[in-house]
Amino acid sequence: MSTTTNRLWRLAVRPDGMIKQSDFNLVSEPVPALQEGQLRIRNVYLSLDPAMRGWLIDRPSYVPPVQIGEIMRGLAVGVVEESMHPKFAKGDTVQGMFGWQERVVSNGEGVTKLPASPLPLTANLGLFGLAGMTSYFGLLDVGQPKEGETLLVSGAAGSVGSLVGQIGKIKGLRVVGIAGSDDKCEWLVNELGFDAAVNYKKGDLRTQLKEACPKGVDVYFENVGGEILDTVLSVMNPFGRVVVCGLISQYNATEKVPGPYNFAMVISKRLRIQGFIATDFGSRVKEMINDYAQWYMAGKLKYRVDVVQGLEAAPTAINKLFDGSNTGKLIVQVSEV
Repeated sequence: MSTTTNRLWRLAVRPDGMIKQSDFNLVSEPVPALQEGQLRIRNVYLSLDPAMRGWLIDRPSYVPPVQIGEIMRGLAVGVVEESMHPKFAKGDTVQGMFGWQERVVSNGEGVTKLPASPLPLTANLGLFGLAGMTSYFGLLDVGQPKEGETLLVSGAAGSVGSLVGQIGKIKGLRVVGIAGSDDKCEWLVNELGFDAAVNYKKGDLRTQLKEACPKGVDVYFENVGGEILDTVLSVMNPFGRVVVCGLISQYNATEKVPGPYNFAMVISKRLRIQGFIATDFGSRVKEMINDYAQWYMAGKLKYRVDVVQGLEAAPTAINKLFDGSNTGKLIVQVSEV
């Protein structure tokens, strides 16, 4: 593969429903020669995240939408191939919003040099990346859990949900996960130490939740929305907290999604519902990394990655996040480590 060419995905049309490969154009373009103060990065791993579906919708949000013709936005880990920048050297491992492409030329803005670590490179996306920030600050700062309370997590076998549940156990909570298969539920309980897990596709969800959460739910970490959110509101305890991380069940909806029918319970149960964005806590990343490193080395925190091979697979692989076929952090391997 020539170091003077770059393959990349540009947005062709805005998706209608599930993302399709035809919504993007895979093109090859020359890599510009470096100027003083620039560096060239070869992407190794690309993170696929549910938030990407929202970035493709032409509406105001916490970040501008990806425009037609632009390179698809995405967090990646890569290696510096060449540098004329004083802070980066050839061979450095770096992380940033490098996008769906093989290579990127940067002036260094938004590029983070990663420290040497005994962990595999994927840990920077599966543990210390946006999923890690979302899990850590979403639960601890927004959810404000107290020892002995019951924590319920939807999308519990995903990259965020699986970390949230483990943090809950570390903090002394009873942790229950919601997932979409028996295999995922078994993984949550047998491998990650959840106290219980329910398969929302089997039987009446409210009945399953009442059995798994006999004392009700104090903190609900919401990744899914829709009917699951509506059902959970009925088992929340007074003064419970609902941490709204994502609403993955409706990201691909082609028509307006009705709000929760049980929303009146927010009043009667005096619930607090709060949404958040992981980057709200960007100034405190070191705090998260220190705790995660200690927990991981002590065997209290595990993570799993679901690696798909090849940049060309990105537009179809991302749908694994929405059809429930991934377990753990979904990553595309763009090149060799």
